Amino acid sequence: MQKPAVALAAAVGRRKWTVETAKQLEAAGFAGIYCASFGDGMGLCLSIAHATSTITFGTSIIPIYYRVPFDLAQSAAYIHEISDGRFYLGIGVSHEPANQRIGAKTGKPLSDMRRYVEAMRAAAPQVGPLPPIVLATLRKKMVELAVEIAEGAVWANAARSHMPDSLSHIPQEKREGDFFIGDMIPMCIDDEDPAAAANVMKRVLTGYVMLPNYRNYWKEAGYVEEMEAIEAALARGDREALPGLMSDRWLADCTLFGTRKQVFEGLEQWYAVGVKTPIVVPSSTKGGQVKAFEELFAAFA
Repeated sequence: MQKPAVALAAAVGRRKWTVETAKQLEAAGFAGIYCASFGDGMGLCLSIAHATSTITFGTSIIPIYYRVPFDLAQSAAYIHEISDGRFYLGIGVSHEPANQRIGAKTGKPLSDMRRYVEAMRAAAPQVGPLPPIVLATLRKKMVELAVEIAEGAVWANAARSHMPDSLSHIPQEKREGDFFIGDMIPMCIDDEDPAAAANVMKRVLTGYVMLPNYRNYWKEAGYVEEMEAIEAALARGDREALPGLMSDRWLADCTLFGTRKQVFEGLEQWYAVGVKTPIVVPSSTKGGQVKAFEELFAAFA
């Protein structure tokens, strides 16, 4: 089957290992590498630009409140040039709790994103041609803004059943053309204990269900009962109840878990609904990031 793209982040103490892993992903024929803001995604992309020669890569995503537009445009133009056009710049507004942790103030997502992209493009005559810009999206208005001002849209933890509705806001000629359409999908493979893989996915998504923007998206996708139950648990301070409120239907719609066969079948369904670049985010029932990537290479060998 077609190999997906893979999410990669450089944790402290494993940065050299991460760059070596990027080389292995290229050699193994994965479709791309997309780097989260965790661990300096732009720094990792710069290393990937030098360490690889053919694989497409990018950020997914850099929060716009972390860097001023001129500075990010300058870095992006540099990576775009030295990578011979293999780099995609994914940017997003992130979430207020994450922004608050570093002292950044969240504004109005749509208008702030529009102004940020305009400022980046205004810097291009000075810093050089920019890479394709991809906007982090969840709901309709940001998808439509991506169509208007960017070269792609990327989701994270999207509901597969809702993706046709989301993609209906992208004109067909763009969906069939070069417009980037991606989704970061949590993944855990365990041929011996699929239930353990499901529990790992619940742990991965616990932080996300605590974010209002995600809950509103999942309500729109048809998971009102689950999200309202989670909101009630959060209101009474019962975070331990959250995994038990994540329905099997919702979990299977938003993640890839279970046996290798089940995960591969689910991945094919993501392609079928129109996601051109599924970006798997590996986890393991038996260890951390290193173990998860060992299992990824073994599964897709």
